[in-house]
Amino acid sequence: MEYFDARRKPHNAGKVIAALVLTTLCIFVLKQSPGFGGSSVFSRHEPGVTHVLVTGGAGYIGSHASLRLLKDNYRVTIVDNLSRGNMGAVKILQELFPQPGRLQFIYADLGDQKTVNKIFSENAFDAVMHFAAVAYVGESTLEPLRYYHNITSNTLLILEAMASHGVKTLIYSSTCATYGEPEKMPIIETTPQLPINPYGKAKKMAEDIILDFTKGRKDMAVMILRYFNVIGSDPEGRLGEAPRPELREHGRISGACFDAALGIIPGLKVKGTDYPTTDGTCIRDYIDVTDLVDAHVKALNKAEPSKVGIYNVGTGRGRSVKEFVDACKKATGVNIKIEYLSRRPGDYAEVYSDPTKINTELNWTAQYTDLKESLSVAWRWQKSHPHGYGSN
Repeated sequence: MEYFDARRKPHNAGKVIAALVLTTLCIFVLKQSPGFGGSSVFSRHEPGVTHVLVTGGAGYIGSHASLRLLKDNYRVTIVDNLSRGNMGAVKILQELFPQPGRLQFIYADLGDQKTVNKIFSENAFDAVMHFAAVAYVGESTLEPLRYYHNITSNTLLILEAMASHGVKTLIYSSTCATYGEPEKMPIIETTPQLPINPYGKAKKMAEDIILDFTKGRKDMAVMILRYFNVIGSDPEGRLGEAPRPELREHGRISGACFDAALGIIPGLKVKGTDYPTTDGTCIRDYIDVTDLVDAHVKALNKAEPSKVGIYNVGTGRGRSVKEFVDACKKATGVNIKIEYLSRRPGDYAEVYSDPTKINTELNWTAQYTDLKESLSVAWRWQKSHPHGYGSN
């Protein structure tokens, strides 16, 4: 046995040397690889790559915006606490764009200052699209403090983090609710902002904070987009609108129409038939989500340091709730039962936009303006996803 071991020693030494060489080579290769030592492509700026933080990117509008950004070869980080968003939407985006360095999801609450600062310190963002917010007019009248805190405070934390980490481009998701109930139609960007519900008031406060913040910073590029009523879904059927069941009564009219058509609820409740409009129901400007996210991308491309752009994003045409319901009946093929009720607190009679400014300055025009067609596209997704994205 002693003789056998002596003979084997040189061979074993060779194996040890080979293993050391191989280990050294592996370490060298790993050091050159993205992600070694905890870093990743998301943590560094790269020439020709724009890294966009999409807050609320698991939500209805945020997920559609993320899809468009990814299609246009942006690098995307979604931050969402899933209180209103859907992990199912994120999973679809991950399946569509599985390549390393394209998309990452961070589960986090933007109301936590330490968390927000950590996200910014660990990622190299070039721009922020800030969608994250509670966004139901009716709910805001029931829970005003929640709305003021969620919309105003969270925006403040985002701005502080942007300032601390040198992120200089912001695309802000605002709303026509900041105008309240103007005396003249259509609404232009200089129409006085006199919001009449906590949702609109909180959004205006957030706008004011952004505007005050940018006054002292010549390097900031800011775009504020005031949405009108968003409808529709991804034309290719990959994403749709899936609100929480407990929030259905506060949600968009399109969701209520589809729920009634699917039999989830017995019928559609139309709140308010005595408004000073042609048929007594509210008039709104319905903008397709595909057009809306196109406006965001154009705003991002046109954002310039030391400039603030404020734009209405709408079709320029008002449609009554009764018109909307008729279009929904045609789109679904279901004779939806309608129940007429008294007005909803915080609502206003007539709101529609004048999109001249965004047409002229951003070269943006709504393309999906056929109400029935937009609802038909959304209806196809709803029929194939009767339970939304499923479990969260």
